[in-house]
Amino acid sequence: MMTEKELVIEDIITDAMATPSPAKSMGDPGITPLSPTHILNDSEENETTRHPYVVVVAIDFGTTSSGYAYAFTKEPECIHTMRRWEGGDPGVSNQKTPTTILLTPDKKFHSFGYAARDFYHDLDPTESKQWLYLEKFKMNLHTTANLSIDTDLHAANGKKVKALDIFAYALAFFKEQALKELSDQAGSDFDNADVRWVITVPAIWKMPAKQFMREASYKAGLVSRDNPDQLIIALEPEAASIYCRKLRLHQMVDLGNKTAFNGYSPTENVGMGMTQGDRYVVVDCGGGTVDLTVHQIRMPEGHLKELYKASGGPYGSLGIDYEFEKLLCKIFGQDFIDQFKIKRPAAWVDLMIAFESRKRAATPDRSNPLNINLPFSFIDYYKKFRGHSVEHALRKSNVDFVKWSSQGMLRMNPDAMNALFKPTIDHIIQHLTELFDKPEVTDIKFLFLVGGFAESPLLQQVVQKMLQGRSRIIIPHDVGLTILKGAVLFGLDPSVIKVRRSPLTYGVGVLNRFVEGKHPPEKMIVKDSTRWCTDVFDTFISADQSVALGETVKRSYTPAKPSQQVIVIHVYCSEKESVSFITDPGVRKCGTLKLDVSGTESPAARREIQTLMQFGDTEIRAMAVDVATSRSVKASIDFLSQ
Repeated sequence: MMTEKELVIEDIITDAMATPSPAKSMGDPGITPLSPTHILNDSEENETTRHPYVVVVAIDFGTTSSGYAYAFTKEPECIHTMRRWEGGDPGVSNQKTPTTILLTPDKKFHSFGYAARDFYHDLDPTESKQWLYLEKFKMNLHTTANLSIDTDLHAANGKKVKALDIFAYALAFFKEQALKELSDQAGSDFDNADVRWVITVPAIWKMPAKQFMREASYKAGLVSRDNPDQLIIALEPEAASIYCRKLRLHQMVDLGNKTAFNGYSPTENVGMGMTQGDRYVVVDCGGGTVDLTVHQIRMPEGHLKELYKASGGPYGSLGIDYEFEKLLCKIFGQDFIDQFKIKRPAAWVDLMIAFESRKRAATPDRSNPLNINLPFSFIDYYKKFRGHSVEHALRKSNVDFVKWSSQGMLRMNPDAMNALFKPTIDHIIQHLTELFDKPEVTDIKFLFLVGGFAESPLLQQVVQKMLQGRSRIIIPHDVGLTILKGAVLFGLDPSVIKVRRSPLTYGVGVLNRFVEGKHPPEKMIVKDSTRWCTDVFDTFISADQSVALGETVKRSYTPAKPSQQVIVIHVYCSEKESVSFITDPGVRKCGTLKLDVSGTESPAARREIQTLMQFGDTEIRAMAVDVATSRSVKASIDFLSQ
C-alpha cells in the first residue's frame, strides 16, 4: 500500500511543469489520492426484493424493431408483451414495431413504427422530401467516435437532426403507449412513479452510448435526474441469458434434433437440465450488433456469473442490407443509388421492405429464385437518370445470378442471396471460433441463439457446422422477444447477475516517487527538491477482471485549496489488461470524475474526500463522502464528450 506522500494525482503540480501533462485537468484541482483499496460490499442490501414499484416496464429499443413488455411486481412470473400493432409486413411477426420515426417538416414528432412508415409512404414525393424520416439509427451510438449530447443524425432526405431528440421522442412514444395500456388495464390513470423502467442496450456498447440512452430517458420524461434508480440499463445478451435459463423445454428448439429435448418431459425447465456450475454462451444476433456473453449458473438460486468479458461487433442483419445496397450500386451505379435515396426517399424505404421479406425467405437448400419488387418510381427515375431501362442495366452489368423478370421484378438466384449473407455470417463465425478458443470458454453445455437474426436458417446451419456438436444449440420459440422478456425479469431482480467482467481497464493519471531504473528518465520531474514520476496510470480496474455486484474501488482525494468548489479528475481507459502510463499506446481519456465539494466546508486543515466507484453493474457509478464531516458529496462520472 502506498503512503499518501508517494502517490499524488498528476494535477497537483501543474504549475511546476514547462509542458502541461495530458492528465492536467480543468482548474488545477490538485488532488492527492490517499489510500487505494478494493472493498467488497454484500450486494444483497443494494437491491431489496421489496421495491416500491408496482410494475416493471422494459423497452427493447432495437436497431430494426422495438417493443415493450411488462410484469407486475406482485405477479413476477406473468410477463405481458405489448398489444398487437396495427400494420405489419408479410412474414414478420408484429409483436414489435419497426424502429422508424417520422417528424413533420418543422421537426416535431409525428409518428413511430408502422404508423410512421405507412404515413411517409403515402405522402406525395414532393411532400415527402420535406418530412424527416429516420430508420436504423440506433447503430450511430455505437459507431460515432466522440459521441456527445450534440451528435447529429441524418434523416432520409439528408437533413440533420439532433440524435438526443430522436431517441427521446422514441422513448416518450413507448412511455405513452405503455402507460396507456397500463391505465386501460387498471381502469384509471397509471402513475409513472409506480413504474420501474428498463432499457436494453448491446453489451458491447461503450459507456458513452449507455449514458446517452440515460440522457435521452431524462429528456423523454421516463424518469427524472433526481431519481436515476427508477431507470435500469440492461445489457441485451444478459437479459436473454436470464430468460433462457428459465425456459421450459416446450418453449425452444434444440437444433441438434429439431425437437424439444429428448429424455426430459416437455414441461421441465431447461434450468433442470442445468446443474451447478454449468456454463453456457448466449449469442444475441440483432439488426445492428452481435453480442456474445458467457455465463455460469450458480445453484440453488440460479445466480449468474460472467466468465469472459462481453464481445461481438457490428455484425447484425443490417450487414445483409448493406450488401444488397452494394449489389444495386454495382448494377445501377453508385451515383444513381445515392441520388435516388435523396430524391425518392419513400420509394427507397419500400424497396428495402421488399428486400426484407425476401431476406427472411432465404434458406440453405432453397432452389427456386427470390423475386424482389422494384418500386415503379425506381424504374421510372432510372430511365430519366440514365436514358435507358432497368432491364438494359441488368443485361449490361455482369452480375451473375440476378436477372430481370417480365413482371417487373429483380429475380435473385438463391446463391446470390446467400452471397449477401456471407460477409456478415463469416464475421459471426470468426468471432464465435475465437471465443471458443479462449481458456475461460471450455465445457460449454448450451449455446443459446437469440435475437431477430437468429431466426435465419442460413445462420443456424453455419453455427451448427462450426460447433460440431461441442454444445447444444438452443433457439427459444419467441426468439425475437427473448431479450424483452429477460429485461423484465432483470428489472424485477437486478441482483441476479452477481459477477461481471470489466470490458476495459479504467484508471487516472498520478505522480509516484521517481525510482531509478524502474521509471523512464523522460517521465521525471522535480518539485520541492523531490523527484517525481509523471503520467503514472493508477488502475481502478483491469480489462476482463472479475468484479462482483456492489464491489467498490476506493480512493481519497483532497482539494488543492480550501476554497475549491469542484474537483475534476480525468478518467482514462484502455483495452489492454495492464497499463503503466496514461501515455501508453491505446490509452485514451474517456471521462471525467466530478466531485462537488461546495457546501461541505470543514474545520479540518486538510479535507479528505473519499470516493467509491462501482464497476460491477451495467453502468459505472461513483459516490463520495467528506471524511471529516461524514457528509456525502455529490459525485458523478461523465463519459459523454463535452
